[in-house]
Amino acid sequence: MTATSEPLLPQPLLPEVRPTFYERWRLRLETDPRVHRLCSWLAPLLVTLLAALLRFWNLGQPHEIVFDETYYVKDAWSQWHLGYPATWPKNPDFAFADGATDVFTTSPAYVVHPPLGKWIIGVGMALFGPDSSVGWRFSVAVFGTATVLVLYFLARALGGSIVSATVTALFLAVDGLGIVLSRVGILDGILTFFVVLAFWFVALDRRRHRERLEAAIAARDDGLPPSWGPVFWNRPWILAAGAAIGAATAVKWSGLWVLAGLGVYLVVDDALARRKAGVLFWPADALRQGVVAFVLFVPVALVVYLASWTGWLVTDGGYDRHSVDDHPATGLWAWVPLPLQNLWHYHQSIYGSNVNLSTPHNYASPAWQWPLMLRPTSMYYSGTATGVEGCTAGGSGCSEGITSIANPLLWWAAVIAVIYLVWRCIAKRDGRDWLVLTGVVATYVPWLLYPERTIFQFYTIVILPFMLLALTTTLRDLARLKTRRGFTLGRWAAGILIVAVLLVSVWYYPVWTAMKVPYDFWYLHFNRAGWI
Repeated sequence: MTATSEPLLPQPLLPEVRPTFYERWRLRLETDPRVHRLCSWLAPLLVTLLAALLRFWNLGQPHEIVFDETYYVKDAWSQWHLGYPATWPKNPDFAFADGATDVFTTSPAYVVHPPLGKWIIGVGMALFGPDSSVGWRFSVAVFGTATVLVLYFLARALGGSIVSATVTALFLAVDGLGIVLSRVGILDGILTFFVVLAFWFVALDRRRHRERLEAAIAARDDGLPPSWGPVFWNRPWILAAGAAIGAATAVKWSGLWVLAGLGVYLVVDDALARRKAGVLFWPADALRQGVVAFVLFVPVALVVYLASWTGWLVTDGGYDRHSVDDHPATGLWAWVPLPLQNLWHYHQSIYGSNVNLSTPHNYASPAWQWPLMLRPTSMYYSGTATGVEGCTAGGSGCSEGITSIANPLLWWAAVIAVIYLVWRCIAKRDGRDWLVLTGVVATYVPWLLYPERTIFQFYTIVILPFMLLALTTTLRDLARLKTRRGFTLGRWAAGILIVAVLLVSVWYYPVWTAMKVPYDFWYLHFNRAGWI
């Protein structure tokens, strides 16, 4: 030992850090191809089966027309037979439920939504019979269940793990909005399916488009940054997205806002990709590609939308079907076929009705209230006297109802997550986050432009999938937080939230599905002013 050397001191033994069960399972999921392959199909299958169970169980309850089914169910059936919605005798709902389903006239009914949603509802009625309440709601339940599955695939396409994608889909599977709008024969659940489908296609295109762009730039021989990048016409996912958003618009016109939002996103995201790849004139280059994206995206949406009006176009009895026959367009528009001129005139009327709709309604809720969930929509309620079967004899009777209250814990957590996502978009500058935020903006902000219009809280079903994507992104970031000692505090918090959401959904499920329960139990679910 030299004079300057230090004696070796025994080092304290550090405690062995053993991985948790979750860490061991996740490591195996990521490293074992067999486990990964099994979970990649088993996870979406199980969560979709859960969604189907919650939506199809006792679907025919109640056996009566509820809320806006009075429009869409009867319109769907007359349209199924005539090619266009027809008028019915006065107050036909109870008679319709009792089997008087063929008393519609041949006179056209004035409707303010395109036909596709009613065609879809009509499929279930054709399968199960028009007097079957299961038939009224079957197609809506199918589309609501399918939305859960498509949301899983969208989360995966955005780079989410199997775990985070499953949690996202699970949240939609058990949420009240998702359940109720899949069990009532109205249009908004069908609209949601096509909107989420369009975003999934755009997410798939984004990944493929960036890979091709980077490969094309890297393949240059000179090693210099290119002045212009390649323009790609072969983008089948954009065509598919256009078809999906055309179908969404053919259900409700609010799909147009989504078309505009996705169109802007495609151009901006491509511009940023070209900037990252080193293209010198990337703004102008993105406009060149943007023109191509427009050609791929918008015309196919228009074709799908017009195709939904086929029944109206090929028959003579639809509303406004011959409105301009005696005064056709002249000059520049004279070449437009007369049926399309009539359709345009009808659309002008529909637009005026939609914009100026301001009929007072007890459950109307302006869009600024939606994040606070101040006024959910009661779609059905029936109360019975005390002493009937299933109710306590000394209580206050039984109640059964359908309300569009979302899972409150899930809803408000998702609202907070959207605020966090705005910060994350600015801080991280991740185009995938911007796609989710585009979904929130395109499905929510336009409704703020019509403060006087009669609108309802349940319209938020179209916003909800993107809110849930924001929430799982937030939970994923939270799960990565650890204390100084390595304790995964964030992961525990995320796990507790997921369990709590499931318990709250169990509590609310009876008032989402018209289960007969004691009135006092039913009333306990509505502990805020405005919820009844």
